[in-house]
Amino acid sequence: MNYLAHLYLAEDSPESILGNLLGDFLKGQKVENYSQEIQKGISLHRKVDSYTDSHPVVKQSKALISVPNRRYAGVLVDIFYDHFLAKNWSTYSSIPLQKFATQVYIILQSNESVLPPKMQLVLPRIINNNLLVSYRELAGIQQALQNISARLKRKNTLGEAIEELSHNYQQLELDFKNFFPDLINYVQLLK
Repeated sequence: MNYLAHLYLAEDSPESILGNLLGDFLKGQKVENYSQEIQKGISLHRKVDSYTDSHPVVKQSKALISVPNRRYAGVLVDIFYDHFLAKNWSTYSSIPLQKFATQVYIILQSNESVLPPKMQLVLPRIINNNLLVSYRELAGIQQALQNISARLKRKNTLGEAIEELSHNYQQLELDFKNFFPDLINYVQLLK
């Protein structure tokens, strides 16, 4: 899952929110310098990623991605699923998406000193572009894909991969709606 889903699945505490977001920025790095609660959030992030990657519905979604983009199928499906979460936010949360996003941004800004340098660099862009809310629109997803494409050293076609979402929109949305309740239940069992 991508940022929005990890943040949604976090416990309702700043430390859990930080840990669940940090999981993407600390791959392969030691986490002992963080508090126990942040470490718990990082651990949840990693368990969610493992569960997601092994889920048959997610594998079905990845199989929809065309051969030129297949190497990035996991990244694409994660981002596409965040689109469907944002689009259908009121189905899963009683807190409006903008309010949720604002709360997350405040937590991130208040704790900027504990964020890794890589995340400190992207934080202003996340907030200024209202990234979490922008996922509702295809233009927001396209921008996210272009940003990821630009950060990769290897030549890639991620900047144009919005077509993968457009061509498979109905099936990907159905897959998300079938998968996400399973993920929520899995996380509930971990808490």
